[in-house]
Amino acid sequence: MSAEKILSEWSGKKFKSLYWLEGEEDYYIDKLVDYAEHHILDEAESGFNLTVFYGKDADWTELLNACKRYPMFAERQVVLLKEAQHMREIDKLESYFDNPLASTIFVVAYKGKTLDKRKTLYKSIKKSAEIFNSEKVKEYKLAAWITEYVQSCGYKINSKAVNLLEEHLGNDLGRITNEIEKLTLNLKGSKEITDDDIEKYIGISKEYNAFELQAAIAKKDLAKALTIIQYFEGNPKAGPIQAVLPALYSSFSKIYMVFGLQDKSVAALKPHFYNNPFAVQAALDTIKNYKYEGVERILLLLHHYNLKGVGIADTGTPDAELMKEMVVKMIA
Repeated sequence: MSAEKILSEWSGKKFKSLYWLEGEEDYYIDKLVDYAEHHILDEAESGFNLTVFYGKDADWTELLNACKRYPMFAERQVVLLKEAQHMREIDKLESYFDNPLASTIFVVAYKGKTLDKRKTLYKSIKKSAEIFNSEKVKEYKLAAWITEYVQSCGYKINSKAVNLLEEHLGNDLGRITNEIEKLTLNLKGSKEITDDDIEKYIGISKEYNAFELQAAIAKKDLAKALTIIQYFEGNPKAGPIQAVLPALYSSFSKIYMVFGLQDKSVAALKPHFYNNPFAVQAALDTIKNYKYEGVERILLLLHHYNLKGVGIADTGTPDAELMKEMVVKMIA
């Protein structure tokens, strides 16, 4: 069951006795836990019927006693176990999972990983609980996720603004939603987020970023590429090599894939680049200027300099110098 489905059921006052929330993506788990803590019970009920435990400090006997307690002046009580992955004796909860109390809504947040499915505890959970696995958004779906999230907030966002958020923040959904919230508070009546807004309110340069560096490499514009890297050198947080090179590798890998397509027209390429006209144009520029062998060489150089960036086969060359050396070799 999806997070949206669980929230829909909760808002409709449909509850199960047990919810096991696990996985690598904190965003959805935090969203569900926040709703369970602040919205399942009303303010008057919460005073007597909401109990919150934290895994690192939770005592399993106290937790079980709380779950087995009957609600006071309400139909149900809510028990939350946050950061359950840090609970030392979590297996001791197995007996409760086998026989949960109907009037208790027990929500367990097991963040950052999933429980070993070979454990008897997992078998008890599977039998009695609603299990939600919160997975990281795949890289190729991130642009669409950002666009859909912005639309759900009642706004529009242009393609270049999506690129800036995606490349600067990665797939950290919590950071992305926080930054979008910050943007909407500053738009003052406007209903569209632009790359100018990203630069003004978040501080991500629309001119000096990984996407523009890729475009400069695609056009073989060495002067522009070096200028962008020079900006990164003076603003280390804007373009750390550990973020820039993976972003470039991802972009050029998509372009490498194009050589396997029979139809390389703009219309045919759009779906492969999430209907982003800037990405399509960068792909066409790259194909025209580098051909198959050149793109393959770019990918090899990115791999080579990524290793250097983490200290392999390099004695401490500054990041900006590594990137300058790399783009000169690519464009030459």
